[in-house]
Amino acid sequence: MTILVWHRRDLRLQDNPALAQAVQTGAAVVSVFIFDSAILTLTDIAPIRVQFLLDSLGVLAENYRRIGGQLVLRQGDPVAVLLDLARETQATALYFNEDIEPFAQVRDQRVHTAFQEQGIAVQRCCEIMLHGPDEVLTGQGKSYGVFGPYWRNWVSRPKPKPYPKPHRLTTVELTSQPLPTLAQLGMSTDQPPVDAGEDVGLARLEEFCQPEYCFQYSSQRNLPAEDGTSRLSPHLRMGTVGIRTVWQATVELEADAYSDERLENLTAWRQELCWRDFYKYTLAYHPETVDQPYQRKYSDFAFNDNEEHFEQWCRGETGYPLVDAAMAQLNHSGWMHNRCRMVVASFLCKDLLIDWRKGALYFAQKLVDGDLAANIGGWQWSASMGTDPKPLRIFNPQTQLARFDPDGSYVRRWLPRLTRAEPKELMTTQNLHRYDYPRPMVDHKQQQELFKRRFQAQSQVKSVES
Repeated sequence: MTILVWHRRDLRLQDNPALAQAVQTGAAVVSVFIFDSAILTLTDIAPIRVQFLLDSLGVLAENYRRIGGQLVLRQGDPVAVLLDLARETQATALYFNEDIEPFAQVRDQRVHTAFQEQGIAVQRCCEIMLHGPDEVLTGQGKSYGVFGPYWRNWVSRPKPKPYPKPHRLTTVELTSQPLPTLAQLGMSTDQPPVDAGEDVGLARLEEFCQPEYCFQYSSQRNLPAEDGTSRLSPHLRMGTVGIRTVWQATVELEADAYSDERLENLTAWRQELCWRDFYKYTLAYHPETVDQPYQRKYSDFAFNDNEEHFEQWCRGETGYPLVDAAMAQLNHSGWMHNRCRMVVASFLCKDLLIDWRKGALYFAQKLVDGDLAANIGGWQWSASMGTDPKPLRIFNPQTQLARFDPDGSYVRRWLPRLTRAEPKELMTTQNLHRYDYPRPMVDHKQQQELFKRRFQAQSQVKSVES
């Protein structure tokens, strides 16, 4: 008996439900990853993310070899490739971990239907979230649209344990295509590769669980100049670390959370894991939010169509140091600090009044951790058109700079031309042109008022600036 295990966003051996359940049957396991051209040609593909995928696959293939298995690489339409493999191996079942993205849902159903028609069993496993979309519902059996009550329900539920890593596999040796390079996939990038693979992800998790990091999370996570976040997002995005494993790490930290301060830090980290689930949950129930706001009354919001302003934002030439430093970090490294993601998104939508969809697409094309649900959810939140829309939040980029980078360390790191600028100059932006730095492209106060007038023309919402 042979079972096919289809890898997608679960590039690991440890805590892999589909793999673990296939191994438990005692069958021979054939593990496969398929390069799907329909995905590789999408407009929201980031080459740096594909490089992370390739590097992670290389690690996964080696880890399979160590336990007597094989990772088979193929390219083409998943339905055709998987059916060919089923015939080649005389497989009796296909196991894979489910995805909640609209494209994946359609693809997976096509595969499921094709295998059913051939009389081959299909086992779909819940892996991408700690709680599947149908597990966390209101008392009326409906989905939540606000994070607070979702969090209270979500955190009260027992969490699933990680699945064990298989120690030895029985497999069927097959011909596998060589791992392609980025160039062979028709892509290139100037962004440096990010360390990838299951081993790196688990090491990163272990490092962050040291007290000097995890129990300083609340105070450090909003400071872009500090390495105060877990930096696990690329690994969770590509599944080189499982979400169950991450949650279990927080459980093991409870014994050391012996003070209110430590418990507060641990809770703050858990809330971020919940936000990850919440955005996937929202996308699962509202797939239309890929290109439509969750708050549908803003579907026809009067955004500006100013391509020059958008290009200045993309290049990091807005004249606002925190915005420009954050965009430089994104463009050069493929990553951006979360506080800065909120600031630059607010600036694009509420200072430049440019459509959140343009910003979301640009992020998707640049981020190594670009995740559809988190990207859409975060951008709609920043535009005040998604979940949790009240109050109307408007980030003042200079206030944010003063609060979270008061000595300008982050700004100077990513904007070398401002190395000699004093903190006072950074905060006021008045004299920065003498360092060959652009003047502010818009007046924040004026643009804030313009956005509020347009926004409140379609809704009555209390506003708050930070």
